[in-house]
This record gives sequence, C-alpha cells and structure tokens, in this order.
Amino acid sequence: MLRYIARRVIFAIPTLLAVLTLVFLIVRVLPGDPAQAALGDYASEEAVTALRAKMGLDKPLPVQYLEFLGGVARGDLGNSLITGKSVSEQIRFVLPYTLQLTFASVLIGIIFGVPLGILTALRRNSALDYFGRIFSLAGLSVPAFYLGILLLLVFSVRLNWFPVVGAGTPGDPLSIIHHLILPAMTLGLIMTAYVTRMTRSAMLNILSEDYVRTARAKGLGERTVMVRHALRSAMIPIVSIVGIFTISLIGSSVMTEIVFSRPGLGKLMVGAMKQRDYTMLQSIMVVYALIIVFINLFVDLLYGLVDPRVRYD
Repeated sequence: MLRYIARRVIFAIPTLLAVLTLVFLIVRVLPGDPAQAALGDYASEEAVTALRAKMGLDKPLPVQYLEFLGGVARGDLGNSLITGKSVSEQIRFVLPYTLQLTFASVLIGIIFGVPLGILTALRRNSALDYFGRIFSLAGLSVPAFYLGILLLLVFSVRLNWFPVVGAGTPGDPLSIIHHLILPAMTLGLIMTAYVTRMTRSAMLNILSEDYVRTARAKGLGERTVMVRHALRSAMIPIVSIVGIFTISLIGSSVMTEIVFSRPGLGKLMVGAMKQRDYTMLQSIMVVYALIIVFINLFVDLLYGLVDPRVRYD
C-alpha cells in the first residue's frame, strides 16, 4: 500500500506542475495587457509602464515563470492591485468557507445518495424506483442558484428557520452550522441526484453477476450480500462520481455563495474579475488548481483502499 501511495504522489507532481504552467500561460497569452486592463483605457503610458514593472511583466517570460513558481512554493502570491493587501491573507480568510460548503454538500450527497441508489436498485420498477429516478432527473435539471432561491423563500423568508445571508459568527460552531445548512442543502441535493443515479446503475450491473447469485445461494443474509459483495464492488464508480462532483462543487459554488451572500473563493474571484485584479485572479486560479490536484490524488488513493486490485495494476 505504501508503494502505491508513493507512486500516486509522484505522479501527481508533474500534473500539478502542468496545471500551474497552464494557469501562468492563460493569464499572459490571452489578448490584452493586464496592466492596461487594471488601470483602464484612459491611463497614461507612464502609469501603464510603471504598473507593468511593478507586476513583473516587463521581464522575460522564463524569468516570470520561475518567479511565479518560486512564489507559489513559498506561499507568497503577491499583493492585490486594488487593495494592496496580501492576496494570501485574503484567500486564507475565505478558503475555509468554501471548504465548509463543499465538505457539507459532499457529505449530504453521500448520506442520502448512496442508500437511495441501493434501495432503488433493489426495488427496480417499483414506486420507490420511479421516485428515485424522477428525483435524480430533477436534480440534474435544476440550477443551483434557482434551488437556492427557492430554499431561501421557503425556509428563511416564510418560515424564518434559517438566516437569509451571511456565514455565521467566527468561532461559534452553532452559528456557522446554522448559516451553512441551506447553502449545503442547495448543492447537496443536486449531488444526491448524481450519486443516486450512479449508485443505482452500478448496483444493477453488479446484482446480475454470478458471484452475487452464488452468495445468495450459499444462504448469506441479504444485508451481507449487499454490503460485503455488491456495494463494495460498486464503490469504484461511486467514488469516481463523488470525486468529479467535488471538483465541480469547488468551481460552481460561486453562484451559491452569491445567492446566500457567503464569503468564499468563488465570490472573491468574481470580485477580482469585475475589478480587473490580475494578481488576485491568478492566485485564485492557482488555489483552485492545487485543490483539484489534491482531490484527484485523494480519489486515486481511495481506489486502492476500495479495490485492492487497483494497487497491483
């Protein structure tokens, strides 16, 4: 197992380097001058030249690239062009809110999606199966921002059970959880639809396998057959969809953060785009890249735990 972990970590390093290189090139290869965009069309040539020197854009591209990698390695992402404050500190402040929302949404998707997928597979073409399929289709079709607005209108405006905006009082777990429930339900219900659909499909394929029929013929209990034989074999596609959707949540949480007025990476990125804050935008993209590579690595490691055969491929 340790050899498998070491191999996956080593393979993740060139992936991370490639993603960071892509982020670096996207910002510099796209048409337009970042300094000109930050100062506006009516800025003087002297001001644009000075800002380019301050941003390091007047240096050769290889030098810029090495400085960029060095800053990422040190955790120094520079200062915001608009506020002048450290970008690392601003990201460090909002990152926990995005991670809280993502983790809670994934947890909701797994807790509700996996059991519902198993039940719909076991009771194929029953009323429960039809309900699960309709729910999955609705979850795939409803945009997150629309579902969030509906939940706000029902549970915050009409019933007054949850707050409308904010992320809670820092240091108060109950306040944070209270503000987190509706945003997490917004993304978690959508993820539940994906997980339910994938679990149902995987279980239906596995329940028709010979070894499942053999286990039942030996007199094993239905619960043992489902958990130790069928569900364990179905975990690879389930882990895959959870990993993919977790990455999607990191990027798509921006609309949910805006609807619920929560701080987060997505909301910070939108502000940087509106203000043309080149340094902030590039830094957020770097953080997104690091998170995505880490999630992919974690999913690869889970493959080895779920199915030992993966470790020997």
